[in-house]
Amino acid sequence: MSVPNTPGDILIVDDTPANLHLLSQMLAERGHKVRPVLSGPQALTAAQAAPPDLMLLDIRMPDMDGYEVCQRLKAGERTRDIPVLFISVLSETEDKVKAFTAGGVDYITKPFQAEEVLARVQTHLALRTLQRQLQTANRTLEERNLELEARNAELEQALSTIKTLSGIVPICAWCRRKIKDDDGNWVELENYIVEHSHTQFTHGICPECREKL
Repeated sequence: MSVPNTPGDILIVDDTPANLHLLSQMLAERGHKVRPVLSGPQALTAAQAAPPDLMLLDIRMPDMDGYEVCQRLKAGERTRDIPVLFISVLSETEDKVKAFTAGGVDYITKPFQAEEVLARVQTHLALRTLQRQLQTANRTLEERNLELEARNAELEQALSTIKTLSGIVPICAWCRRKIKDDDGNWVELENYIVEHSHTQFTHGICPECREKL
């Protein structure tokens, strides 16, 4: 099954201008918005200012390597969900394990193949889109659950009120169809319950009344 083309905002971090230019051109041709930077500190600043949809991150860089950049991203609330794809000349298993431990979602070894990079980028952009949709759905579900809990609390309160009506206001001992409201007026019991709760009545005819009619 092919992965749908999902244009994204991609931050590329590499201290080698030639690699940076190649990756930028390759991704821009596929319709992506590309933001190239040459160092780890620049990457952190750019990501904090406007979190990208995806980051391509070199490991070997002066001042701050890719591992540290990734760890700092994952430690920040605003940047922790950014998918990080490492691109590096380091090909040992321990290097890849260290990259995933730092929080990376994928690892591409240099020299890379253009089609491989594009395919992996597209896959993780699609996954990021699905993740956001799931987060939105979860927030909506939480809001609806809160609304439902509030309505249930109102209903429980209304039911509690109905159960204790005889102790709050008197019911007519003769007809048992009227009740004295808060203003001292005698009103139909059904109307009183409707006004003081969310209860709705449906009507039928009991066997006794049917015989009378």
